Amino acid sequence: MRRITLYGRPGCHLCDEAREVLDRVGEPYDVVDIESDEDLLRRYLERIPVVAVDGEERFEFFVDEDQLRRWLH
Repeated sequence: MRRITLYGRPGCHLCDEAREVLDRVGEPYDVVDIESDEDLLRRYLERIPVVAVDGEERFEFFVDEDQLRRWLH
């Protein structure tokens, strides 16, 4: 099983949209609040949401649902 991680923060509408795509895809995923850590905040603030698959960053700003499905299957 692939490990999917969504990096974002509360109040981010693009993060909400990314979460909707991930929910439609139906695979389990982790959500990391970048505001919980200064290093994460510096690394991701200008790029969120960022979606990583197996530790490799695959999307930032927007998630291409079709592409994500291809990578997962």
